[in-house]
Amino acid sequence: MKYVIEKNNSMPAYLQLYNQIRDDIVKEVYPYKGKLPSKRLIADETGVSTVTVEHAYALLCDEGYVESKERSGYFVIFLRGDGFASSSSQKAYHFPVMENSTNYSPEFPFSVLAKTMRGVISDFGKMIMDKSPGTGREEIKGAICRYLRRSRGIITDPEQIIIGSGSEYLYGLIVELFGRERLYAIESPSYKKIEQIYRAADARLEMLPLGCDGIDSSALRKSNANVLHISPYRSFPSGVTASASKRHEYIRWADTGNRFIVEDDFESEFSVSKKPEDTLFSQTEKENVIYMNTFSRTISPSFRVGYMALPKRLIKDFKERVGFYSCAVPTYMQLVLAELIENGDFERHINRVRRKKRREIAERKINE
Repeated sequence: MKYVIEKNNSMPAYLQLYNQIRDDIVKEVYPYKGKLPSKRLIADETGVSTVTVEHAYALLCDEGYVESKERSGYFVIFLRGDGFASSSSQKAYHFPVMENSTNYSPEFPFSVLAKTMRGVISDFGKMIMDKSPGTGREEIKGAICRYLRRSRGIITDPEQIIIGSGSEYLYGLIVELFGRERLYAIESPSYKKIEQIYRAADARLEMLPLGCDGIDSSALRKSNANVLHISPYRSFPSGVTASASKRHEYIRWADTGNRFIVEDDFESEFSVSKKPEDTLFSQTEKENVIYMNTFSRTISPSFRVGYMALPKRLIKDFKERVGFYSCAVPTYMQLVLAELIENGDFERHINRVRRKKRREIAERKINE
């Protein structure tokens, strides 16, 4: 083996490893039905954790390169004649957009949730009744940091994570952070509550029309906005996903002048693409992107818990302008979510849903 993980590479370690092993499979370094090296062996060679190797192997399984056999390991199921493209000639595949996507509610296993909730009560006792710090407890902020690093290539410290009672609450904090004198731009059409909350906060608002791959370039170029609020992954209700080129266009826009982007990454965990879309937060070099997501889709609509990752340059401003707000998410809820992330149940659920969606798409294509 010759796998090398570049510590300074912006690409997460598991994706670096995935790309290298995938290329070896395509080149038939590992033949059809051949067994891949053990997770421990690769971890020792590359200096990463076995969890990182497991993530790389899970992605190879999801994409049909290998399969896992219980207590035996991982085996190659890729055949060179299967139609898989090599890394140098891979073609993009556009997945169909599901109609009424917001009605799609993949259920988190209740038995797993109930077990975790009981465990948190047992482990923390009366501590679950403590008041939360204003930006959230360290347990959940640390868990989110580690999850974002693994799954999205986002490198953050816990002090950059803000916990809030759902996305709508966080939208309001953004206006408080940047101020009402700025001009905010949002996609048109976009999730209705985004516009409603900005207007309710007396923020000045500009609507930018969406094209087939994101906001219309001419409209973005002419915009006088200071803050751009976007949903790069399958914006609702249009279903438009920003292309890689469009994402870089957004970053170039923000790099001109004192501008910021709010990257609303709602529902992106359930993407069926072969690897997670690169986030603007991880791509920018000027720390001008706020990353935002929520657990209301991945766990349950009743879990009104959202979070945002601030660039470090905004931490001081946030503390001065918004730091007096109390965190409205109960300590108990935060500890439950932290445990679901740390013990792997959260990501196992996401992977199950993604595999199910892939099967549904494959079956639909066969029946067409």
